[in-house]
Amino acid sequence: KWLQTPYDCGFAIVRDAEAHRRAMAFGASYLPPVAEGERDPTHYVPELSRRARGFTSWAMLRHFGRDGISRMVERHCRLAKLIADKAAEEAGIAVLNEVVLNQAVLRFGDDDRKTLATIAQLQNDGIAFAGGSKWRERWMMRISVSGYSTSEADAERTAEAIKSAWRQVRGRNE
Repeated sequence: KWLQTPYDCGFAIVRDAEAHRRAMAFGASYLPPVAEGERDPTHYVPELSRRARGFTSWAMLRHFGRDGISRMVERHCRLAKLIADKAAEEAGIAVLNEVVLNQAVLRFGDDDRKTLATIAQLQNDGIAFAGGSKWRERWMMRISVSGYSTSEADAERTAEAIKSAWRQVRGRNE
């Protein structure tokens, strides 16, 4: 997700290049021979007929560079913490995880029904999106910050939208 590309490729970093080549290599009479010293692509991937899945990831790494990717990841982690901290200022909202990555886990009130209703209200309001998931047998709101252009203002607006959704749910239940 952090490379802002479709989820369609993976990378393997191996210590022993020759062992990797032996594990992946195969041949067939219909495959053209590769000249001595040339890289044989069939020795590095598990299938022959595939498009260049890794190209978009390579392009993003090339575009952003190590420092750019690092800054983006750090910003997303910081914004997730900001959302969690601001949301937790509202009575009845609990942060269930230590927000050290780009994920925050919130719970609303004292039961699953209120948490699910708050998620539905947030989605209905249309300002921000967060989904629900079960964690330790309880429903919670799962927030993930991964959009490249997400700003601090977006994070603050999201926290306010979460608090507003919770207030609406809480008001219906009082």
